Amino acid sequence: MTTSRFTSVIAMKGINPFILVSAARARTIKPGWRKPLPVLVRIDGKPAKAWRINMMPAGGGSFYLYLHGDVRKASGAAVGDRVRVEIEFDSSYRNGPQHPMPRWFKQALSANPHTMMHWKALTPSRKKEILRYFSRLNSQEARARNLAKALHVLSGKTGRFIARAWKNGS
Repeated sequence: MTTSRFTSVIAMKGINPFILVSAARARTIKPGWRKPLPVLVRIDGKPAKAWRINMMPAGGGSFYLYLHGDVRKASGAAVGDRVRVEIEFDSSYRNGPQHPMPRWFKQALSANPHTMMHWKALTPSRKKEILRYFSRLNSQEARARNLAKALHVLSGKTGRFIARAWKNGS
């Protein structure tokens, strides 16, 4: 697959830093693609092993390349910086969760059928986001704290979890 290389300024959309990838550039990466586009990304040549990110459709064939904190930290880039961008289609991408469900989360869901029902009703992308979030938790305290938040919102109660407002289990 072809690697697209260009320079761009990191902008903000709400609270999200991003780079706008034009329709012409997106076509060189994967012609005719209209849904979230899995890509491998380096910013200013960092990191050595490219980040796996989904570019999000912006309309008219353009895409938003959202840059989470780990990507910006690895490259030393900040909002407003002009950076060198390298993007290529991630042909190894497979849809669905890439992180297994932690045993401690599975046990907690199994103990409450109502909470399990809400988990099963979530979209695949939301499940994937939660499992990815859980995979990055290092301490027992963080796991316990986030498990309590997850079970609270998945039980149908109103609350915040993974930077989202939840109501009625979603």
